[in-house]
Amino acid sequence: MIRTALILMLLWPMTAVAQSEAASQARAAAAELEIASALLDSAEGARDRVKALTETIQAFEKGLGAMRAGLRQVAIREAQLSQKLQASDGEVAQLLGVLQNIGGTPSPVAFLHPSGPTGTARAGMLLAELTPALNTRADALRRDVEDVQTLRDLQVDAAERLQDGLTEVQAARTALNQAMANRTDLPKRFTEDPVRTAILIASTETLGGFASGLSEIVTDETAPALAKLDGKVGELALPVQGLILRRAGEADAAGIRRPGIIVATRPRAIVISPTAATIRYTGPLLDLGNVIILEPQADTLFVMAGLETVYGQTGQVIAAGTPIGLMGAPADENDTTLSPNRDGTGTDRSETLYIEVRQDNTPQDPSDWFRTDKDG
Repeated sequence: MIRTALILMLLWPMTAVAQSEAASQARAAAAELEIASALLDSAEGARDRVKALTETIQAFEKGLGAMRAGLRQVAIREAQLSQKLQASDGEVAQLLGVLQNIGGTPSPVAFLHPSGPTGTARAGMLLAELTPALNTRADALRRDVEDVQTLRDLQVDAAERLQDGLTEVQAARTALNQAMANRTDLPKRFTEDPVRTAILIASTETLGGFASGLSEIVTDETAPALAKLDGKVGELALPVQGLILRRAGEADAAGIRRPGIIVATRPRAIVISPTAATIRYTGPLLDLGNVIILEPQADTLFVMAGLETVYGQTGQVIAAGTPIGLMGAPADENDTTLSPNRDGTGTDRSETLYIEVRQDNTPQDPSDWFRTDKDG
């Protein structure tokens, strides 16, 4: 196939390389990662470093997701073109054989037809009609060869950029952990009583029971709950980039039905507060793993479970977009070894975030509160 490609490129003039949609997608993703890298540099000197790092991590997550998808499309397109060229090898070999035979035979003999001058004239006319078609076919094959080489080069460059991006986003997450640990500027609505909290956890068997007892762990309350979410209900963005895996009331593999939704996310995805809220609880709870409970307005709770790292303290008042935690990752993998081609295979979103909404301690369908059609 390589020999054929070289001969074709020698026989016909060079033209611009055909740009495939897959290549454009990969290049656009690389541009997004460049923007994220610039954000990481600027975050170092930002006054609100937490906000800057949060935006940086979100930009990286978007860019890395696009890069994985772009690499996957590039690999598929390259495989399709390679198969197409392999299938054309026999056709091209015959074409080259004819051209070589014509080129190695003296011209008067090559164009003499056994039936005489009339046959020779007809053969010449047929050859004249066939030549443009052969040229067109050869041009198309040559462009396919060039596209394959371009896509292969692009895969190498994009894979290197993906690896750099994975390293940089890990650095941003580490910096965010440190910035959150050093943060002391958040106001507190109340102080948590750790003894009452421990008693409540020990005596609780359901999430509803725990939610109803949250008011008991409050001391020194200094301000009322935040104002109502007028106009925002139904328009809130999901707190994490992901795909809806299971909606409210749908049974899981064990037949268990929960009133909340489950969002499949990529490893170590950042989770942010969808609105201004008071942190009512953070920590492990029941069988839900690490949990954070937000109170965006009076008698309304957003419960988020399944995080590996949780930020903030009970009683703090946080703004919309404030990071509240990071998702975990499988024990046998880390950020710098994730495969570029896993995106879209169902294995790249290995973590799950459970989101439940409770109003007056009654579960609500989160789809009525969040834009669950906007998968990230």
